[in-house]
Amino acid sequence: MKQMERFWIVTNRGKDKNGEVTGKVIEFLERKGIFCIRCEKDECNRIKRDSIPEEIDCAVVIGGDGSLIEAARALHEREVPILGINMGTLGYLAEVEVNHITEALERLLAGKYVVQNRMMLEGILNESAQDVSLNDIVVARKDALRLIRFKLYVNGELLNSYEADGMIISTPTGSTAYNLSAGGPIVEPTASLIVITPICSHALNTSSIVLSAEDELVIEIGEGKHNIVEEACIAFDGDDTELMVTGDRVRIRRSQTCAKIIKLSNVSFLETLRRKMKGN
Repeated sequence: MKQMERFWIVTNRGKDKNGEVTGKVIEFLERKGIFCIRCEKDECNRIKRDSIPEEIDCAVVIGGDGSLIEAARALHEREVPILGINMGTLGYLAEVEVNHITEALERLLAGKYVVQNRMMLEGILNESAQDVSLNDIVVARKDALRLIRFKLYVNGELLNSYEADGMIISTPTGSTAYNLSAGGPIVEPTASLIVITPICSHALNTSSIVLSAEDELVIEIGEGKHNIVEEACIAFDGDDTELMVTGDRVRIRRSQTCAKIIKLSNVSFLETLRRKMKGN
């Protein structure tokens, strides 16, 4: 494995309010001869992407899964492995708990880890605006408290029309997020496939659909009753929202890039799932 010498430290200031955890991480790494670069954030606590250093061997994200997802999207073209330190709640992605930071960093520097490649999605709105997501791309009604018609095409062929509040297009990593809340299936996170789950669909059959990772989807906003122009919005991992109206289309496919998530423990996904879901 490549020796790690330059670390990018990403902190969610809302989680690590006094910087205590961040300070502990940087102090430990610098004692080991690691050069640490703090991530620059804007006034909204968002990563300033134009300030990301050119040379990074590893990113350490201090926060929760949302913070790790933001970092993964910012780094998706950089092939940089990411380690998450969990200060959130569930922590499916950010696996290191605060009371195990020292042991985790020791294992990382000793090369006792694996890097999981997590599939990402690419969305292209009206063949112009483009973005990526690690969890999901969601198209949903904007303001009006009424159902919207969503036309779903797969590889150029109309699959179905849904009258619903929205549509969730999820990766395996995102299957335990909004997809799960909407009744979608849980998927092993390193799998390669796409899950489509309608949100509050006005139909008897509202089951999710699982497609190959190589399939290409198009979601089109349909007309409302009496030819009303409907308004919807599209969000990438719950962020970077864009407005859509009747006739607009978003093309969704597997991204050519992936997120690289560092795993230090031998705890399986099923064991983690059982613990997080409070099963027996």
